[in-house]
Amino acid sequence: MARMQSKKLRRLFGFAKTSNEASGLASSPGRSEARAGNFASIPETPGMTSPGGLARMRRFFDRSNQGPSTAIATGVADTQAREGTQVVPGQVAVATSAVGGAQEQQEQSHVAPTQNAEESVAKPEPEPKPEPEPTPASAGQDVDAAIKEFDGVDPISGIAVGAVGAPFKVFNQVVSTLADVHPYAKAALGVLTFTSQRFMDQANLDKAVSDLLDTMRNVYEWLIQEDRIRNLDKDALAKIAWAISDSAHFVINYSTTKSFWTRTGKHIFSETRTVVDDHAKTLENLMQQCRDRAARNVQVNTYRILEDLNFEGMAYAGGAGLNTTKKCLEGTRTEILQRIVDWINDPDVEVPRIMWLHGQAGRGKSAIAHTIASWVKDVGGLGSCFCFARDRQNEHREEKILITIARDLAGRDQSFRRALADALSKDHTLKTTSDVVQQWQRLIMEPLSRVNGAIVGNVVVVIDALDESGSDASRKHILSLLRSPETAQLPSNFRILLTSRPLADIKRVLSAAEHVIALSLDNIPILSAERDIQLYVSTELSPYPEIGPAEVQSISQKSDGLFEWARLACRFIEPNRPGRTIPERCEEVMFPHSGGGASLLDVMYRTILEDIMPQDEITLARFRSVMQLIMLTSVPLRLDAIHEMQSHSLEEDHLGIMVILEFMAPLLSGIADRCSVIRPLHASFYDFLADRKRSGVYYVAESNVHRLLAFASLHTLQ
Repeated sequence: MARMQSKKLRRLFGFAKTSNEASGLASSPGRSEARAGNFASIPETPGMTSPGGLARMRRFFDRSNQGPSTAIATGVADTQAREGTQVVPGQVAVATSAVGGAQEQQEQSHVAPTQNAEESVAKPEPEPKPEPEPTPASAGQDVDAAIKEFDGVDPISGIAVGAVGAPFKVFNQVVSTLADVHPYAKAALGVLTFTSQRFMDQANLDKAVSDLLDTMRNVYEWLIQEDRIRNLDKDALAKIAWAISDSAHFVINYSTTKSFWTRTGKHIFSETRTVVDDHAKTLENLMQQCRDRAARNVQVNTYRILEDLNFEGMAYAGGAGLNTTKKCLEGTRTEILQRIVDWINDPDVEVPRIMWLHGQAGRGKSAIAHTIASWVKDVGGLGSCFCFARDRQNEHREEKILITIARDLAGRDQSFRRALADALSKDHTLKTTSDVVQQWQRLIMEPLSRVNGAIVGNVVVVIDALDESGSDASRKHILSLLRSPETAQLPSNFRILLTSRPLADIKRVLSAAEHVIALSLDNIPILSAERDIQLYVSTELSPYPEIGPAEVQSISQKSDGLFEWARLACRFIEPNRPGRTIPERCEEVMFPHSGGGASLLDVMYRTILEDIMPQDEITLARFRSVMQLIMLTSVPLRLDAIHEMQSHSLEEDHLGIMVILEFMAPLLSGIADRCSVIRPLHASFYDFLADRKRSGVYYVAESNVHRLLAFASLHTLQ
């Protein structure tokens, strides 16, 4: 009778023999069981089950709550002890998927009784009739009913998903409670969470693939123990996410992979076993190295099987991809990076598909874009990074943007790769078309619609510096596609991070789209920006003992929140040219004279003005008139005040203010709102305009501006 009760309890809590045992995995607590928590902490109150029964339950759950390797080793040690086999102290026995056929038959025909059952047997009893295996739903109901017998103890939430999915479910619950996690670690957790949701109720897998899923489940069980997620090094967590993503990719695409192997004459069982063993070995090595605090040195091998499909002759924008040297310095821009990662990981199906990160030149948009793209790649996510560059405009990258992104996605995901190859086989002209509309519809949207649900994790596409594509005509169709209702209906796991300066044409299109989140770097609090810049300056100038904390703080404050100025200032101070000492260079940056430290941003100013301001006589005259009013007032004015003063100007042209300021967003803040104060990108911009040698045709003279201001002010006061 006791044996019947023990067997029933094992079934209720998901510890009865599962299909995994029949598939060749060693049967042992802690491999695929649901984690039910530590019952040792439950007080024994009147009305509860007898102390002896509760003690046995505690021992059982304490054993199940051991780490996967420990639990597996315990099960193996028990078996070896019963068979008279010597157990080597400290040896950890891990059941892997590489088990021979003879061993499988032996394990299927022999399941060792648990220690609890052995202790409960007082005398021989007739063998009970075998009971039908409970379904996941009925098992969940029985578990809830059984636990309710313990007064004051709530049913275990989520057991109804079955023991197979419990570790994934518990992992999701644990992750949802974490706070103060580094955004890089959050990117890794996003991939792990997506994968766990995908396999929570996975069933009916081939034996070998089921073995791999067991190994993945062990990783999740291991992660949720002892606050391990929070304590793991973020780089180690990224490697685990990468390995899990690759394993999940193989499981999801296994049926089509078998077809591919069949067509190429490969032995399916042998190929499957090789790949599964490689995945399992990588995951187990990562766990062991994390225990040894050495995961940074582990090489994560990629085992994504990609069919050799015909992409020959397909256009591609070389040199437009990720550049890890442009990433943010560790510890900087954490708030904005955190916000972007949270948006990427947001499971809400209604989340906007596009985030537009904009700001004036030099705010650090590209550094943030490359950081996000690098993180997505590091954690095994699917993505593409496409960057425009002003000095590469003659390559017409805008004609290759979407075809390049399509090829990048095909290089990381097998299902998308097949769908893209199918589209190209039907129309070979798509390989070289410069029509971005066709690229979007035939090479992005159609393949995505065919593989929706088969991609592991979120698809993250980063498009950096769209404003540097060339003239507004070069990006007109790209913006039209991004604004279209079709883009709003992209799969819920698709994200596009777009960066640019707030040029008029880009702002006009993206600001009106409901499926676009606009995030401005110009609104970052100045103290936050200065803190990040101070860390950057301190790191860059650390080799030079002449630069102390006081100099670092002064340079940071002088930057006025502009990363580009700080970068150029550090380059100027470094002793890379003869003639001046480091202290002299630092002095020149802090108290600039003509040239030298005063002209750090001159090239950037001239480049931007040449882009946005035509050099015809009428435009330049209006530009000088408007900038005179803005520059020469002792207190910064709001846009509506400047407009009022301009309307009372002595000059005949009263209409020039908005046709000029509308395009000055890359260099001036506050022009989007009539009630905002207009300020320059950096204080040196006004100095640049006031120096004829530096600004050339954009020179703004004081001339009779004070008389004009007096006349306009008097009219305004009337």
